[in-house]
Amino acid sequence: MSILITFTKAVTWFIEEFGLLGIFLTMAAESCLIPIPSEIVMPFSGYVAWLNNSQRFLIEATITSTIGNLIGSIALYYIGARIGRPFIVKYGRYFLVSEGELKYAEELFRRYGSYAVFFGRMMPAVRTIISFPAGLFKLEIPKFIILTLIGSIPWNFALTYLGFRLGPYWTTILDYSAYIDPIIVVAAAALLLYVLFRSRRRAKLHGA
Repeated sequence: MSILITFTKAVTWFIEEFGLLGIFLTMAAESCLIPIPSEIVMPFSGYVAWLNNSQRFLIEATITSTIGNLIGSIALYYIGARIGRPFIVKYGRYFLVSEGELKYAEELFRRYGSYAVFFGRMMPAVRTIISFPAGLFKLEIPKFIILTLIGSIPWNFALTYLGFRLGPYWTTILDYSAYIDPIIVVAAAALLLYVLFRSRRRAKLHGA
């Protein structure tokens, strides 16, 4: 039995056993560099919603996972702010995070500032570590919280909804995650641009 299959069974058992609490804990752990892929947690949560024919659970799973992401991300933010870069350089390998991935996340933050938190939440290999440079560069905590929330929601909902639609075939997502991930990022970017366009247009109308 492959490691991935064994790991998937362990994660799905945990969620079956503890429900929403299991989703919260696994997603908080993922955002704090514990290697528990959301590509397993969230589609399986959608499958659980399918099993129970519950759209309510679909929404509850999205909200719970997003809160879990936030808690784990805040913990990693403070590690970056208080301890700094040497922590990841020294211990990152134990969390399957390479120094190269850290440098990439730091470069994203240097180039795009706070927006890197939003988009980083939907990028493989970056989404779990982007909170660290946010703390390292002392991004304002209220802004960090808001961007983490609005960046986590599209990712969590999309994966959960796919699991809900696929039902017993939810594991198909694991085979095609390399294609699904960019689609979610593009869709979220389009949504952000739309919201910004609407808000600026509304501001101009009120200012006229």
